[in-house]
Amino acid sequence: MSSVATETAVTIQVDGQEVAVPEGATILDACDAAGVETPTICYGPTLTPVNVCRVCVVELDGSRALVPSCSRPAEEGMVVHTDSERVRHSRKMVLEFLATGVDVSQADELGQWADHYGADPDRYVPGGQTMDEPVRVQDNLYIRDYDKCVLCYRCVEACGDDAQHTYAISVAGRGFGARISTEFDVTLHDSACVYCGNCVAVCPTNALQFKTEFDLRQADDWRPEDQTVTQTVCSYCGVGCNLELHVQDNQIVKCTSPDDHDVTKGNLCIKGRFGWNYV
Repeated sequence: MSSVATETAVTIQVDGQEVAVPEGATILDACDAAGVETPTICYGPTLTPVNVCRVCVVELDGSRALVPSCSRPAEEGMVVHTDSERVRHSRKMVLEFLATGVDVSQADELGQWADHYGADPDRYVPGGQTMDEPVRVQDNLYIRDYDKCVLCYRCVEACGDDAQHTYAISVAGRGFGARISTEFDVTLHDSACVYCGNCVAVCPTNALQFKTEFDLRQADDWRPEDQTVTQTVCSYCGVGCNLELHVQDNQIVKCTSPDDHDVTKGNLCIKGRFGWNYV
């Protein structure tokens, strides 16, 4: 005989709307089910929440502090407010603080949320103050621009338990000098990096980006609005990874993979991510 498991659901209230989600789902999942858009930075759909950015916070009845929606499990009877004055003020300040010390000019989604909440980082540090560190270009695959890094940990998670299990990078330094680094700050060639590029795929600010994209941006010729994206299957082995080829002027400029694909979940190896020059 076979038994059919019944999925237990919990019902919570999001901005006055009752939403049922599976047991174990987060408040963010409930917000998505309710059609409520929520800003996120350190959260990724394929990654473990690390609760470092606090831009997804919501107000929860009975809770003294705002709670991170990306990691707080939904509990029966919760009453959640995502657009209260307290929430808007908190999100606005997080976005302002980030923009005072980081170049977010290529973080399009953050820019849209900053406009939404009326964030004005110039009221703290006019013009901002970054580390002003030269871009690290150590190979022809991808670059590292620490002035754009918001220390969201997404690359660390992708390199570690959530995807690659290489553990080539982690956070080094303290305070304003904190940055994502290889062991002992050695070059990528000398580190444990296997050049899968999964860190590049999850970066929300373009602190990690394809060398091809970087070169085009330097030449003021990066035109995403003119690019086409073609989905295909990687030709290197039989795993069946799906590729998204970004093409500009009839040339492949970078390769990504869909987060919702059963095989890849957004991840690729060095061949799939960077091995398309033969085309």
